[in-house]
Amino acid sequence: MTPVERLLDMLAVRSAHRGSFTLASGRQSSLYIDARLTTMSPDGLATIGPLGLEAIRLAGWTADAVGGLTLGADPVSYAIAHASALAGTPVRAFTVRKEAKTHGTGKVIEGPFFPGDAVVIIEDVITTGGSALKAVAAVRAAGGVVLGVLAVVDREEGGREAIAATGLRAVALATASQLLARM
Repeated sequence: MTPVERLLDMLAVRSAHRGSFTLASGRQSSLYIDARLTTMSPDGLATIGPLGLEAIRLAGWTADAVGGLTLGADPVSYAIAHASALAGTPVRAFTVRKEAKTHGTGKVIEGPFFPGDAVVIIEDVITTGGSALKAVAAVRAAGGVVLGVLAVVDREEGGREAIAATGLRAVALATASQLLARM
């Protein structure tokens, strides 16, 4: 089994559920994908890190750092950073808060992110693209250069196109239709 097949199986078995759901976007769906059930598991992390790093390379992005809106992007970013260290091509990971802290330094971006960094925004599941675009705005406001968006799963509901409409390319390790075919 290839790493991509292993990831698709994990997502289909652990993370994808049929039923009646309200998504973060407010949309109704008969498919819910809780990617965290895969991205926060040891074998999920071990699979996603190298796959994410390879996807970044194949997209032609040379990133200094990866990160996105907490909580969904966090384990994926950390897995990619870890895989990059093992590969000898270190990429730092950071987290974008949903709101600036009201204490301490008041940061929106936590971790080793620096103005001028070339960044790939990470997302666990893209639906409308809103969370990824919020992270894009925060990174740009802090002086980062956004190369593109990498998602674990694209729900294929217009999010990738919404991101593309802003001039950014979005790539995904898996799609909802691939998961549905395995359920």
